[in-house]
Amino acid sequence: MFASALLLVAAQQISIPLGKPPRQVERPRAPIEQAGPLWAQRCKDFDEWDKPGPPVRLHGNSYLVGTCGIAAILITGEEGHILIDSGTEAGAELVANNIRSLGFQLSDIKFLLHSHEHIDHVGGIARLQQLTGAQLVASSEAAKVFATGAPQPNDPQAGLHKPFPAARVDRTVEGGEIVRLGPLQLTAIATPGHTAGALSWQWTSCDGGVCRRIVYADSLSPISRDDYRFSNHPHYLAGYRAGLDRLAKAECDILLTPHPSASQMRERMSGKASLFDSNGCKAYAAAIGKRLDERLAKEAGK
Repeated sequence: MFASALLLVAAQQISIPLGKPPRQVERPRAPIEQAGPLWAQRCKDFDEWDKPGPPVRLHGNSYLVGTCGIAAILITGEEGHILIDSGTEAGAELVANNIRSLGFQLSDIKFLLHSHEHIDHVGGIARLQQLTGAQLVASSEAAKVFATGAPQPNDPQAGLHKPFPAARVDRTVEGGEIVRLGPLQLTAIATPGHTAGALSWQWTSCDGGVCRRIVYADSLSPISRDDYRFSNHPHYLAGYRAGLDRLAKAECDILLTPHPSASQMRERMSGKASLFDSNGCKAYAAAIGKRLDERLAKEAGK
């Protein structure tokens, strides 16, 4: 009888929990180790604008959520999220689906930002405003385009793109200004050239104790309609070169671009090239500068 009582007490003691249960560590969503090769398999270089591509966690709280041909970047935070670019109007639905598939709520997106104001990158901003209720933050030049959906006359490609649905701009920013949302801080870098209102964005993303400076650098390529000459617009050209200089000097561990192929995303996603390159922005700006010089030489008949 006494022995049975001792066994009962011992059993009860063993069942008593010792301290708090261990904290459940959330597994990364769409980790680049698995999602990156999948993206590289499904997507081609210079792919179609509206071809679905899987979301990829690039580093820490930064995700690629765009299509195969057009990037969109989601930066998540405890007090809400920030989305850069939308793709086309049709592409916006694909971006929204990617965000949902990661388990994030569209209503938690508080700010929409942009790269340059062309239909392939911001044509779906109005749709995402409807889906998210987020505020659109734009450069003053891009705000003129969002107001109507039509490119301004100072755009080197004016007349080449169809108008897109107009969107409400809630705030304007210029180069050097910071968009803050709780702990998230994204710095605007003025990089006009491809368009007058183009912006690049810089922020820090941490994965555990490893923090990286990420730059989403605008397209910046010197493409225009046939009758446009950059050499006939010295003020615009000076702003173009100044933007390239700013980009070259930006701290940059991970380079991202509105067209993924412009930053060799397939090679980097597949593991054939590193996602990290502290010289990425400098090299990208230098390559664009070379293309601009070649364009000006062509205009001069050299």
